[in-house]
Amino acid sequence: MDLKLINAQGQDAGAVSASDAVFARDYNEALVHQLVTAYMANARTGDRAQMTRAEVRHSTKKPFKQKGTGRARAGMTSSPIWRGGGRAFPNKPDENFSQKVNRKMFRAGIATIFSRLAQDGRLTVVDSLVIEAPKTKILAGKLKEMGISNRVLIIAHEIDENLWLSSRNLPNVLLLEPQHADPVSLIRFDRVLMTRDAVKSIEEMYA
Repeated sequence: MDLKLINAQGQDAGAVSASDAVFARDYNEALVHQLVTAYMANARTGDRAQMTRAEVRHSTKKPFKQKGTGRARAGMTSSPIWRGGGRAFPNKPDENFSQKVNRKMFRAGIATIFSRLAQDGRLTVVDSLVIEAPKTKILAGKLKEMGISNRVLIIAHEIDENLWLSSRNLPNVLLLEPQHADPVSLIRFDRVLMTRDAVKSIEEMYA
């Protein structure tokens, strides 16, 4: 499969040959959904915590007498059915939210996403992306010349200091290396800009 190639000024620079196994797959919605769900679940910190009826602050005194009030009997105010009582099945920090995704499934899912990006015209390949000085204005100007004005994920083969410093203050730009491309970022951004060398790296990893 051939991907359209542009230069740093946004002009047509021909095409770059890409692997069909990565950029020309059929879209598998169920696989992508499972991949995204697992990725987001594995990112959870699991730091939420609730107290049991033994941990809440309460008195062991019986709230009211057993009979004659017309109310349901109660032993202490820490009961889960009372306001301010403990939880019957509380969330604890040691709760495990992780989901396993086989390596073969992950590779196929990422390739499916790249294929869909190429089919929808959301994937752009640039010959090279070099920033002469660490200035946000320079990178913003280059993106504008390429016709990219919305949210963009930049995948560069190697991230030098000038490129990283120029991108970190742009709120709608995320800069990643090929090995760090994740399914959520690939789907979330409107456009994906890749360098020619990054395309080769992606092919080596997922073809």
